[in-house]
Amino acid sequence: MTSYFSPNYSNARARFVAAADALGTRTQSHVLPGFTGAEGEPLALDTALFAPPKARRLLVLSSAVHGVEGFCGSGCQLAFLHDADMQRRAQAAGVAVLLLHAVNPYGFSHLRRTNEQNIDINRNAIDFSQPRADNPAYREIRDWLIPEQWPETQENAAHIAAYIERNGEQAYQRAVTAGQYDDAQGLFYGGVAPAWSNLTVRKILREIGADFSDIGWIDFHTGLGPYGHAEKIFAGRPGPDELPRARSWWGADVVAPFAGDSSSANVSGPLAGVIYDECAHARTTVLALEYGTLPVNDMLNALRADQCLQNHPDMPAAQRVAIKQVMRDAFYGDDDVWRGMILGQARVGIMQAIAGLALDRGN
Repeated sequence: MTSYFSPNYSNARARFVAAADALGTRTQSHVLPGFTGAEGEPLALDTALFAPPKARRLLVLSSAVHGVEGFCGSGCQLAFLHDADMQRRAQAAGVAVLLLHAVNPYGFSHLRRTNEQNIDINRNAIDFSQPRADNPAYREIRDWLIPEQWPETQENAAHIAAYIERNGEQAYQRAVTAGQYDDAQGLFYGGVAPAWSNLTVRKILREIGADFSDIGWIDFHTGLGPYGHAEKIFAGRPGPDELPRARSWWGADVVAPFAGDSSSANVSGPLAGVIYDECAHARTTVLALEYGTLPVNDMLNALRADQCLQNHPDMPAAQRVAIKQVMRDAFYGDDDVWRGMILGQARVGIMQAIAGLALDRGN
């Protein structure tokens, strides 16, 4: 079972496309123009649509919104493509399944959380004609957050430690991760316009989502929470209906960042928000499965090191290799225990979504 996980983006893509073709799904490849992968390979967001005849309900499964996190989501998608029992259940329930493989292929291949423009795709789905969310806490720590050298100096580390001492770890995490739109060479940067991944997902949803009255969405992520545990994070909008529906599908332990009970900050511009623009006709239910890897400060330090490398590409080759290995380890638990936990919880989550879509028909 754990063999569904791939060692790199190019291998993951080849296996996904081969499995989708073998299953006879409707596939498309959306190639990222102007960029290549770490091995010089083309980069693409690939889709596969498993659609029973006359299905009116759709489940979306997306991977690698945060690039390097794609090892996890790609493995879960490949497992679905090889799971005949789950496919039969979806078909019997009249539920189509759309797989979005490597939403951010550049980040997946280059072991970055961000895209080819250093944009966090999960902070980019905003209305750029409106004033962007402000994050003064990020500006307060920015100069220490992204140091001029890595490893950082003791003085720099002391500034970060002092901020945490004054404000607490949760405030530090929130300041760093909520999203910001001023610092293009910083962390969790949302950009100044819709990114290619954002626009491509919108196009896919407009074209495919138009045929479905009810849409569920599971977006696979890694990096926060206890090792291997999938936190069920409601990724929809506040309101009287969608969060209770998500809890009826996936359980009472579904948490909501806007309620303050999630390990994730209440972020600006999550990608799943595009569903409300592109499929306004459909009733939607959106969840992120967030699998834990390292303690949060270790994960954030991996991102800080990687951003320092991005800003200083003349670092020695050995240091580059070391930082990229730290990034991979921060977002992919490369052992059979972790991988087994991921697949088991993903399968349950997908089955619950199929059952929820089948039983909850907009009444």
